[in-house]
Amino acid sequence: MPTTNSESDLEPLAELPRLATTGHATHCKMCLAGLPAGQVDIDSSRLALVFYCLGSLDLLDIINNKTNNDERQMWVSWVWEQQTSGPYGSGFKPGPYMTPEKHLGVPDNDYSNDNSPHIIVTYTALLCLAILRDDFTRLDRSGLIKFLRSCQKDDGSFSTEPLGGDSDLRTVYCAFAISSMLDDWSGVNVDRAFGFIASCRSYEGGYGQSPFCEAQGGTTYCALASMHLANRSFLLIEHLSASERRNTIRWLIQNQDGSGGFCGRTGKDADACYCFWCGASLSILGVGELVNTSALARFVASCQFKFGGIAKAPGEHPDPFHTYLALAALSLHPPQQDVSAPSSWILQALDPLLNTKQDTAAWARQHIPAPGN
Repeated sequence: MPTTNSESDLEPLAELPRLATTGHATHCKMCLAGLPAGQVDIDSSRLALVFYCLGSLDLLDIINNKTNNDERQMWVSWVWEQQTSGPYGSGFKPGPYMTPEKHLGVPDNDYSNDNSPHIIVTYTALLCLAILRDDFTRLDRSGLIKFLRSCQKDDGSFSTEPLGGDSDLRTVYCAFAISSMLDDWSGVNVDRAFGFIASCRSYEGGYGQSPFCEAQGGTTYCALASMHLANRSFLLIEHLSASERRNTIRWLIQNQDGSGGFCGRTGKDADACYCFWCGASLSILGVGELVNTSALARFVASCQFKFGGIAKAPGEHPDPFHTYLALAALSLHPPQQDVSAPSSWILQALDPLLNTKQDTAAWARQHIPAPGN
């Protein structure tokens, strides 16, 4: 079993500043303010950005204090406006595209490529609604099952959309997370998906985005979280051998470098988002104690932008994606509480499998399944 990164392996621990919770909340609220308006450059990821912003406010436990009920209801309504249905089922699209189908003669019940549901966005939409404590009475559950079924390919992977798109471990994870929240796995062939996951394993011990790809921290998380979500629902046996598990743990621990942050691929620079992808992977494997938490917090502190938000690396501009994932990493791996770590670094507890706050995950699991499940 690999050992944890000791303080002697990393640079001396500097005293941590306060986590700039007010600044990070302001950054996320500013990003949310313009999302419903027309911004062509973020059309393909608008709903995902909403999740990163809302998720950050949720982890900081200030979503109700820093937003009012009218704002929250506006976001709920906006998310539901992105639910779309068609011949391949129902899900959520990334946002209101610049070419609305009603002006192109496309029937309401027959989505085009520009209006079809997107599997990654559907996962984030469900979490957004759970964060906002929606009751999910408007969710087309049977349509969602049909959508998942239409996305699975012969090799076990899932395409982002029924009519095509990327297919890799990210989409497998989203299909498994949606099925777990629905408490209904009838839309996926789990055995076939497990075969695809196994085919993405690298000699290093991590998982690549697709077969024969280099191992990455993000897709390693997707593989491990997918396996454990299915194990949680079906009480399956462990899908990793003892030696495979050791190699995966060793590879993940080696990715925490001298800065205290984690790199996503062997030999690359540390990036705030991989503090979550690699750190959460270690938590899922039950060895989160191997993370040098104080060094990780110091790296995140160096990525804080002076006006709010967290960047991928020191000196870079912040964005909601890295802000949320850095906070999620801190939630799982808070620094040791001593004179060098202010209490502001202790955040709300995270569910590492669904990647959302624990009580938000509990809300999702209670309200998303069909009544009677």
